[in-house]
Amino acid sequence: MFTFECLSYKDKEMIPTKYCHTSVVGGRNISPGFEWREPPIATKSFALTIVDPHPVAKNWVHWFLINIPFYERRLVEGVSRSKTLPPGAKELINSFNELGYGGPAPPRGSGQHPYVATLYALNVESIKMGVSTSLRQFLNTIEGRIVAEVSVTGYYERK
Repeated sequence: MFTFECLSYKDKEMIPTKYCHTSVVGGRNISPGFEWREPPIATKSFALTIVDPHPVAKNWVHWFLINIPFYERRLVEGVSRSKTLPPGAKELINSFNELGYGGPAPPRGSGQHPYVATLYALNVESIKMGVSTSLRQFLNTIEGRIVAEVSVTGYYERK
């Protein structure tokens, strides 16, 4: 069975501040670590998104990572914008207009926001996307290429 877990916080629990955007007091903008097991046999690569679907955030993209090789089963904490990205993997611009990971930074008083990390198992070795791809363009591009998808959700709130 295809499984996916966050190594930096538990599914359905609060995200520690160190993973939050630098605009949040104390945030260090460190990308969380992830691990997955038993992808479907037809999988040839993976793509990862972290999206905040809260009504205020309107599907704010915190991370796009595409072309993760099939043999990879882990992303280490802090891998975004580092030399240790898996070979061939490509980060795209997030909704902060920054390349790579951008941690939670919800508006004060807007309540608890869900940050949904989704790993897509794809039936192609790579996908071609411009660095400024929107979430809609990303989803349209991978449509019909998704073998399976798994997700974990962390929460963050600024009071």
